[in-house]
Amino acid sequence: MKIILAVRFTALTIIMLVSQPLVAADRFADVDIATQQVGKNVYMLQGAGGNIGVTSGADGTLIIDDQFAPLAGRIENALKALGGDRPRIILNTHFHGDHIGGNAEFGRTGVIIAHDNVRARLLSQDNLPTSALPLVTFADSVTIHFNGDELALIHLPQGHTDGDTMVWFKQANVLHMGDQLFNGAFPYIDMPSGGSVDGYISNLRRVIRDMPNDITIIPGHGPIADIAAVARCLEVIEDTRRIVAHGLDAGKDDASIAADLEGYAAWGQGFISVDRWIGIIKTHLAQRGSLE
Repeated sequence: MKIILAVRFTALTIIMLVSQPLVAADRFADVDIATQQVGKNVYMLQGAGGNIGVTSGADGTLIIDDQFAPLAGRIENALKALGGDRPRIILNTHFHGDHIGGNAEFGRTGVIIAHDNVRARLLSQDNLPTSALPLVTFADSVTIHFNGDELALIHLPQGHTDGDTMVWFKQANVLHMGDQLFNGAFPYIDMPSGGSVDGYISNLRRVIRDMPNDITIIPGHGPIADIAAVARCLEVIEDTRRIVAHGLDAGKDDASIAADLEGYAAWGQGFISVDRWIGIIKTHLAQRGSLE
């Protein structure tokens, strides 16, 4: 009897161990990579995770972000369908896993470039392969000349995180904003990782001020955007921050404040619900020590 029980236990253990990666893989089983052209030789790939920017041409293939690790093969197939190959250069807009999960695979044959703080935060993670780390980092800005275009990598301080980068294709007139823009949805602001609501607002204002009015924008999440969409995001953040602050000043609880935000319910259908957005604003106001 003891032998039978031991065999059964061992078999169950093996089944559980084998099934764990299958369960993880099932999360992405139905994910397809959709391709949309957004400018001359510039494309956006959508699958699961952050939107990917691509340029493919005579100099090779360059990608901006690479989603989750299990999707690397499908992303590579999408690049080949564009006439490209494995990326020669991989740009990271920040360090979150839904944007850099493919680093370990693509970094084996390509050069990863990111802000200084991205490498620092990735170095603090356990069991991350060396191939997933940026080989080239910068503090403020850097320019890449690739496929007949000039790509300006510009650090956006203390916004979504402390290591955000936007990538401006100057000739194609395309801007990849990473998670400095959740198009049509409340943004996630990672305060423990150096993000801030004030910084996020400041960065949106900078984009509106400095970028061409007719630029095409690849957001970190959501559909293709433009400057008007950035302005609308800024307006929503400022309006909802004011509503939450006034509600707290009046002694309202979260449920009452959520009712006051009913007009913005559609913005809470994404990763950040209305309740989570209220929590982010409350943390922000507490850190500022003000309910203004």
